[in-house]
Amino acid sequence: MRRISAAARDTTLGVAAIVLAATFVAFTIIALLALILRVTPTAFVAALHSPVVSEALWLSVRTSILAAFIIALCGTPLAALLSQPFRGRAALETLITLPVVLPPVVGGLALLLAFGRAGLLGHALHFLGVELPFTTAAVVLAQTFVAAPLYIAVAKSAFARVNPQLIDAAATLRASRTYTFARVIIPPAIPALAGGLALAWARALGEFGATIMFAGNLPGVTQTMPVAVYITEQTDLQAAIAVAVVLMVLSYGALLIVRHVGSAGVSP
Repeated sequence: MRRISAAARDTTLGVAAIVLAATFVAFTIIALLALILRVTPTAFVAALHSPVVSEALWLSVRTSILAAFIIALCGTPLAALLSQPFRGRAALETLITLPVVLPPVVGGLALLLAFGRAGLLGHALHFLGVELPFTTAAVVLAQTFVAAPLYIAVAKSAFARVNPQLIDAAATLRASRTYTFARVIIPPAIPALAGGLALAWARALGEFGATIMFAGNLPGVTQTMPVAVYITEQTDLQAAIAVAVVLMVLSYGALLIVRHVGSAGVSP
């Protein structure tokens, strides 16, 4: 009798799990489908050719690619450092990861208070003739700030999985640390690094809160696609939907890249 009850309980829990999972999938699909079905192909193409949309699109692509380059350049050695044990690593890793859970608007305010004219480094930057807030450079910094932790986390895990015997063999052969990093550690981690960078790029592409706080909304200068969606929606819903659909497609493509290298252990 107990076996029958246990089997019935397992069946009930299994059905409940399937229903809950299907509900969440339906919730996601309906929201995305509503976005796609709301715009006709003709209106979509016409909206893409509007100056506001095209400027926001190419600005977002340029700035997010530059942000991804900075993230890879600076984040790779940092991830390699975090993959090794040392005192204070947990505190440093937590600090680096903080922008992921920090509200983007708070991150933008922090950047403004750090690099604004009246900010922590504002006077020194102004003396050097550097003005960051409300410029395209501010967009890149905001995107880098919020997206870098995603790449660093993936890269750190990839470096930590490198076979330690290979590193020991390189040390035995008296290979320098630079050579070991470039020829022994990096190559097996490349698929994971590519996936992590694609994930960070997608996050940079969709950044809104920190951008609008630190860079503002200047068409052709700081008005990225997420900002354009927010602003354009108030006057031209079709154009806003067109930009949103483009963002969704690009983000989906980035996630496909991440899934493609899933065998390397990359997951968002």
